[in-house]
Amino acid sequence: MQITADIVKELRDKTGAGMMDCKKALMETDGDIEKAIDSLRARGIAKAEKKAGRSAKEGIIYSYIHPTNYQLGVLVEVNCETDFVAKTPDFNQFAKDIAMQIAAMSPIAVKREDVPLKVVEREKAIYKEQVLNEGKPEHIAERIIAGKLDKYFKDNVLLEQDFFKDPERTVETHLKETIGTLGENISIARFSRFKVGETTIDSASEE
Repeated sequence: MQITADIVKELRDKTGAGMMDCKKALMETDGDIEKAIDSLRARGIAKAEKKAGRSAKEGIIYSYIHPTNYQLGVLVEVNCETDFVAKTPDFNQFAKDIAMQIAAMSPIAVKREDVPLKVVEREKAIYKEQVLNEGKPEHIAERIIAGKLDKYFKDNVLLEQDFFKDPERTVETHLKETIGTLGENISIARFSRFKVGETTIDSASEE
């Protein structure tokens, strides 16, 4: 069955889940809306979207040191709504997962809006030169540049990266599923990644 924009919108209206999550659920269920709703509910994503706007001012700062040579470490601030949830094993495991993700995948920002504009403009300039050197027409070049930029964000933005424990899911999907499980809004506020001999990656170092 073809997954149209209308059926994706219908599922989004019924569940409050994100467009990409709705499309994926529909593809997995051959366009069956009721089964897609059940899938989103089972994964906690439908509930997560409804909680996303709630204030999350409690939480923890989790520290992770890679045990092999003690030359790689991460500090990450993960927020939730209540001190009670912040002390639960599931929340702490989520924070550990995120710290290990940062250690392994070296993101530069939590979400794409946090990537400094000068970095984005530099990448776009590089991609533009590449495609024009290949002789692509201007109108096609813009689409190629946009695609390359999306790939850059997927590789370098924490929420868009493939989750290291399950590459079939993104970090954002793991976050939403955890929100559904714990019943509170959860957010990843900022992080710093340290490696001996390298410049520190700090997600909050630039506006």
